[in-house]
Amino acid sequence: MISRHFLTALTLASALTAPGFAKAQSSQPQPQPIPLPNSIPAPVDHPFEGALTVDVDATDTTHRVFNVHETVPVPKDAANKGDMVLFFPMWIPGDHSPTGVLSQLGDLRVHSGGKDLGWKRDPVNVAAFHIPVDHSTTKLDLNFQLLTPVAEGQGRVTVTPSIINVQWNQVSLYPAGYFSRDIVVNPSVHIPHGWKIGTALRADTYGDVTHFQPTTLNTLVDSPLYVGRYFRKFDLTGPDHVPVSLNVVSDEAASLEATPAQIEAHRNLVKQATTVFGSHHYDHYDFLLALTDELGGIGLEHHQSSENSAELGYFTEWDQTFPGRDLLAHEYTHSWNGKYRRPADLWAPNFNYPQQGSLLWVYEGQTQYWGNVLAARSGLVTKDQGFEALAYMAATYDNQTGRLWRPLEDTTNDPVIAQRAPLSWRDWQRSEDYYVEGQLVWLDADALIRKLSNDHKSLDDFAKAFFSTNNGSFVVSPYNFDDVVSTLNAVQPYDWAKFLHDRLDKVQPHAPLGGLTNGGYKLVYTDQPTSYIKAAEAARHSADLAFSLGFSVRGNGTAMRVHWNSPAFKAGINSGNVILAVNDLSFTPKRLKQAVTDAHNTKQDIRLVIKSEDHITTVTIPYHDGLRYPHLERLEGTPDRLSAIYAPR
Repeated sequence: MISRHFLTALTLASALTAPGFAKAQSSQPQPQPIPLPNSIPAPVDHPFEGALTVDVDATDTTHRVFNVHETVPVPKDAANKGDMVLFFPMWIPGDHSPTGVLSQLGDLRVHSGGKDLGWKRDPVNVAAFHIPVDHSTTKLDLNFQLLTPVAEGQGRVTVTPSIINVQWNQVSLYPAGYFSRDIVVNPSVHIPHGWKIGTALRADTYGDVTHFQPTTLNTLVDSPLYVGRYFRKFDLTGPDHVPVSLNVVSDEAASLEATPAQIEAHRNLVKQATTVFGSHHYDHYDFLLALTDELGGIGLEHHQSSENSAELGYFTEWDQTFPGRDLLAHEYTHSWNGKYRRPADLWAPNFNYPQQGSLLWVYEGQTQYWGNVLAARSGLVTKDQGFEALAYMAATYDNQTGRLWRPLEDTTNDPVIAQRAPLSWRDWQRSEDYYVEGQLVWLDADALIRKLSNDHKSLDDFAKAFFSTNNGSFVVSPYNFDDVVSTLNAVQPYDWAKFLHDRLDKVQPHAPLGGLTNGGYKLVYTDQPTSYIKAAEAARHSADLAFSLGFSVRGNGTAMRVHWNSPAFKAGINSGNVILAVNDLSFTPKRLKQAVTDAHNTKQDIRLVIKSEDHITTVTIPYHDGLRYPHLERLEGTPDRLSAIYAPR
């Protein structure tokens, strides 16, 4: 029997292809696109005439507004054309996507010689501003504001009552048509009286008004400031005598009290990293660390510094804050992997030129690997804490449902696709998995190199060969896939191209856990959480039931990151739902965990009362396998290569 819907569709298709319809369409003029404007000069590698000045007044911490005065010389070619184009930076290195905070730009005014020139935004590239100029216009005077977030949901908070984070890409307009390395800038900043500055920039004197030494635009954008009411600076200089400092700002003075042993662990990080990479590509390095509940969270790499944030108890509650202590090791590794050696398609001539992230599994994935390993080698975490973190990450990605349809390599597009916006079903959609699953790929490679070479070679040898070239040079050294493969083959002959393609390009039902088995361990589950999970639960005020019911839950009952096809998913629970009651008792995390244990012992289903906006329902979860938490367990009779990887050098 032919359906009515099929007949309707067939009739419509016939009508659209009938001669009368075609004639009617051809007799009418069809719209054509308006040509796109092509009035923005492409970047060319030649020096910009003169130098920019960028002066930032960051003293208005009440309204969280930066007031900026900038001067820009007008080149002769712009005067000849009658139009000078200035860019607001959008493609920020390390973000891997056009994340420039253009919406925060305010009160832009352009003058020259006391005359208001005005400006016009480009109708297609809205981060470009056209300024009318002629031969009498020798210099532009710009005044504008950066209106930083003052409330939740407006973006990352960069100003608090005690901390200021100045990112120069947010307070600088620059001329189009040039490479950023060809533009010289004289930067300066005004800060609240008595506050102190941490930065990789250098000045002759530091104070309420600081004039930094001239630098290039690419170096300026790569050298942010942390300014603090409460500030301490610790010397971490290693055996190579290249200056390294830890600059710490905090919401409160008490959080800055670090013990000598804690600082020694950070000093060991410098020693262990330079041992691995056998080089340095900075003439000084400044860790910038904010201990805060108020400043927006961040971990962002730069060539001679890094922006980091951690809990207030980073030092004062040392036994509880270890789950996040690989951050500084990760960002420090980026000085070699990402800033010096950079994928060719991630290098760009300026900050408005699109980047591509096809090799982010090296840029971020191997950095994630070294961040975890170096944190353990330096003593920032213990070996057992490092193993617990590794077990959790391995289990998370081994149980991820999205790997059934989406290969790892495709997640390198996520910075542009999602720009880290919240996702409905994180483990089904996948998002930037090249970080942690990339870490597992490189652990797999390390353990395999060790096995094939009878433990004479390792990924340490790859790191030294790949990242130690041109010791002391700041010039970016681009690479491609074949460069990675050839270096691996030079360390240990193998079909590394196939090894990588199998793990990157193919849909795989399980995470690459060869690094565990070749490392002498296997992933197991028990009903007891590790200290890593306990500390993470305490920090997040949550209960982690990801490997049992398939979600985590906040102390107030809000479900988070419900896993696709998990018991919770099948029961109809979504992220954001609030659990009101567990087995006829009001919700607490402890009662929910007890209910999972009871269901295992009694084989009775778990009953939950769920609130979704204004709707309240009761759901039943037929789950009886008890609490499940990941651990690493030794494979008896095998070499303990994993302990060798995590051991200090």
